[in-house]
Amino acid sequence: MDPLYIIENPQKLKPAFQPIISAVTHTVIGYELLGRFEEDGEWLSLSAFFKDADVPDDFKIDVDRRLLQQAIDQMLETRSDGVLFINRNATQLLANGGEDFLNSLQEFEAKGFPMDRIVLEITEHDFDEDFDVLSHLLLYYKTYGIQIAVDHVGAKSSNIDRIRQLRPNILKINTGITRNNNPDIFEDIIYSLSLLARRIGAKLAYENIEDKNQLYFAWKHGGHYYQGFYLAKPSFSPLPTGALQLDVGNNVWEFVQREKSLIEGRFRFAAECEEKVKKLLPKWQGPEQSDLFIESLLEPFTAESFRMYICGSDGRQVSSNFRNRGGTWEIEPQVQGANWAFRPYFLENVMHMKTWHKGILSDTYSDIETGQTVRTFSYPLPDDYFLYIDISYSFIYENDFLFMQ
Repeated sequence: MDPLYIIENPQKLKPAFQPIISAVTHTVIGYELLGRFEEDGEWLSLSAFFKDADVPDDFKIDVDRRLLQQAIDQMLETRSDGVLFINRNATQLLANGGEDFLNSLQEFEAKGFPMDRIVLEITEHDFDEDFDVLSHLLLYYKTYGIQIAVDHVGAKSSNIDRIRQLRPNILKINTGITRNNNPDIFEDIIYSLSLLARRIGAKLAYENIEDKNQLYFAWKHGGHYYQGFYLAKPSFSPLPTGALQLDVGNNVWEFVQREKSLIEGRFRFAAECEEKVKKLLPKWQGPEQSDLFIESLLEPFTAESFRMYICGSDGRQVSSNFRNRGGTWEIEPQVQGANWAFRPYFLENVMHMKTWHKGILSDTYSDIETGQTVRTFSYPLPDDYFLYIDISYSFIYENDFLFMQ
């Protein structure tokens, strides 16, 4: 589409509303404002128009203003509840010191559409602009009740510090990345973003959800909001709160049952490991005989473990490593005396085991030596010593309740 033709034919512009679903209520809580342009009887997306760097910013600002005006007028006329997500780039916002955009919102507020119903979306790419000026402007907008969302978050890990500084209300994650990236890498990115969101008090929103698996991923990874064609396609009128064709609640019920089954499987596995160790506890004769104690455990744990060792409560390893290579156990005495207290959660897990006198099954993590996804079952021994049984990747892979986090 010719940008000039779009500007000269504003009557062909029309706002589209893509519903955003709450993970809490499973209903529509708002919409993302999208633009459409009529050409030869067909309504076309304006995405290419807004992404084209050759299109003058004045053109984009004018089209955005018209679409927003129509959208808010329509929501007021139909008495549609919910928030409205609108996209703006840094150049548009910084025009005239940001006052043009704020003045428009103040006009809408005077009509009955308060600014706390506006969610302003910016992308991480906007941080490449004058970030200090942009961040001050966005923080100024927040004083008016405007919520800030960072779109395509995670695209640039170098911007984490800037996101922390800005403290947006919402972090938007494109689930489409799951189709194009190594799942393990994406899981790590999402885990980091989840921690960041918790630290700054932001909600996670997952967009571009196109199938049930992606909805499950969003639910499982702390999504407060869901958005995508699988849930609801954009339409020219706001969708009533309870008018979703997809039963999100029923989907979530299935996810809950699936997750409960996986958790029960992990609990059952941990209990089985604990029972095996308990039966052999009489063979524990203190740290000086720790290798002999592990030798009694080799056969019971050959199927699931690739490494076993014993440490004291201060992290110092008192036994050799016993390593399973194709069903044959090898002894590595050279690691005796190594100290592992620096590892995350080591001391916390030790205190848990001392307090509750029970074993602990770790989350999945990447083993430093092998690089493979593993888990560790830890168990408290007498006299403040602790047994560590590392579960092999092959065993985890064959048992989905262990593989799924």
